[in-house]
Amino acid sequence: MSATLLSPLSSALSACSSIQSAVDTALADSGCYGLGNSDDRMSCFLNKALVNVGGDLAQLVPGRVSTEVDARLAYDTQGIVRKVHDLLKLYREIDVTPERLLFKIPSTWQGIEASRLLESEGIQTHITFVYSFCQAAAAAQAGASVIQIFVGRLRDWARNHTGDPEVETALRRGEDPGLALILQSLKESVTPPDEKYSLMRRLSPQSAASYKFSDEELVKWDQYSFASAMGPAAVELLAAGLDGYASQSRRVEELFVDCTTGTGIERDSLDWCCTVLDYYVAGVRVE
Repeated sequence: MSATLLSPLSSALSACSSIQSAVDTALADSGCYGLGNSDDRMSCFLNKALVNVGGDLAQLVPGRVSTEVDARLAYDTQGIVRKVHDLLKLYREIDVTPERLLFKIPSTWQGIEASRLLESEGIQTHITFVYSFCQAAAAAQAGASVIQIFVGRLRDWARNHTGDPEVETALRRGEDPGLALILQSLKESVTPPDEKYSLMRRLSPQSAASYKFSDEELVKWDQYSFASAMGPAAVELLAAGLDGYASQSRRVEELFVDCTTGTGIERDSLDWCCTVLDYYVAGVRVE
C-alpha cells in the first residue's frame, strides 16, 4: 500500500480513521470473542482486521491485494498454509475473490514449500525477504506468483560487510549485487550505487526469456542445498526482517489486548493509530 495508490488515505489522519474503522469492526466480532483460548482469540482479531483492510483496498484500487502471513510462522510450512486458508475464507465472506489476492510469505525453505502447496491449489503467493539466488530460484521452482527481491537492502549490506561469496562475485564483476541477483550476468542491467533512484527499465519479459541459464543456476533445490547456498548476507538480512515484523506483530497484539480489556490505553491517540497503521501498511499492500 502506498500514498500514491491510495489517494483517499493520503493524509495520516484519514488513513488512521480508515484503519481504526477496520480494527474496530474486527474487535467487535462476536465469533472471535467466543473463542476460549486467548491466542486463538487474538489470531482471530488480527485476521479479521487484516482482511477488513484488504477488503477496503480491493474496493479502492484495481489489481491484487497482498496480505502478509504472520512472520512468526516463517519456519512452519503447515502453519503458513493454515493461516492462508483462514485469511482466504474471511476474504470470501466479504466477496473478495482469490484472483484479487496475493499472500505474502517469507522466503525461508518452509515458506517456499508453503508457497508450492498453495500455488498447487490455485492460491497466489508473494515470496518476500529474498536476498540470494537460491531463495529466488527455489521460489520460482515452487511456482510463486511474485518474488520480491530486496535490491537496496542487499546493496546496503555489501557496502558495510564482506565475506558473502555471492555478493563478492558480483562486486568482482563490477556489478551491483542486488541488481545482479535479479538477472544474473547481465552487465548492461547494472546501475552504479550513486544512481540508486534513477534506475531505467533495462529488463523485460523478452530479455528474461532469452537469458541462458548455467547448469548451476538450474539446480533443483532441496532443503539441504538451499541451506548450504544461503550466504551471510541472506541469513543476516532474512533474520533481521523476520525479527522486525515479528516485533511489530507483538506490539499490535499488545494494543489489541488493551483495546479489548480496557486497560488504560487511549484509543483515539495518534500514537495508537500510527502504530496500528504502520503494521497494516506493512501487512497489506497493493500489487
